[in-house]
Amino acid sequence: MQLGKPSRTAWGAAFHRAAHQVLEQGRIFADPLALRILGKDAGTVAREAQEHPSGRRMRIFIAVRHRFAEDALAAAVERGVRQVVVLGAGLDTWAYRTTLRDRLRIFEVDHPATQAWKRQCLADAAIALPSSLTFAPVDFERHTLAGGLAAAGFNRAEQTFFTWLGVVPYLTEEAVWSTLGFIASLPNGAHVVFDYSDPPASLSPEMRAAHEKRAAHVAALGEGWRIYFTTEELHGKLIALGFSEVEDLGPPQIAARYFPNRSVSLPEKGGHILRATTSA
Repeated sequence: MQLGKPSRTAWGAAFHRAAHQVLEQGRIFADPLALRILGKDAGTVAREAQEHPSGRRMRIFIAVRHRFAEDALAAAVERGVRQVVVLGAGLDTWAYRTTLRDRLRIFEVDHPATQAWKRQCLADAAIALPSSLTFAPVDFERHTLAGGLAAAGFNRAEQTFFTWLGVVPYLTEEAVWSTLGFIASLPNGAHVVFDYSDPPASLSPEMRAAHEKRAAHVAALGEGWRIYFTTEELHGKLIALGFSEVEDLGPPQIAARYFPNRSVSLPEKGGHILRATTSA
């Protein structure tokens, strides 16, 4: 991310969410605000997406990770969650369209420059801010997540759900485990959903080539991918940290859950979506 400027990959993720609404009619993940917050019409989004057909794989993965996260969040609210933290919120619209917002306190955490940009996008789109939402600008070069949330009024004693989508690959290992350590330390139970990728060396030649192309693109934006995990090692560390339940969907599991009638073979390795939970 360039100093003082909003995240360009946050814009890219928002574009993919909007394009999914148009090109796949939001079949995996419905977001009625995706186009509005971008300030683009459906025809423009469709045309721009179709000019880059290689983006379809990423678009579908982004739709799946939001569907997975929001389904898990809804289930957790029924089990007692009353506080939600959207880490690296970018142009995420969940807080503005969820029917659960009157039952929750919601915190959106992001870099101050990206958050200011989002607030302008919301104002331009005339998207109302719910009373349950608090913005928590955090510059991780200067402040900790714990400090930023505390300053925003976060209650450590409340059972909390964290969504952390499209962020982990851009972080250092220290930053990832510091954040997960904070989540695991909350005394009355916590949930987190995040995505990660298998190491490039484990991918098929076709997948590795696609990965390298995408990695070069985000690096050119100043937001390169930094970290990968092997599933077994990641799960072991999460359990050691205090997470008692881990659900992890890799490509085969994603296909089985969201595309059960699709007959083509899919790679074993690639992008994963993971949910981890601590006990109260």
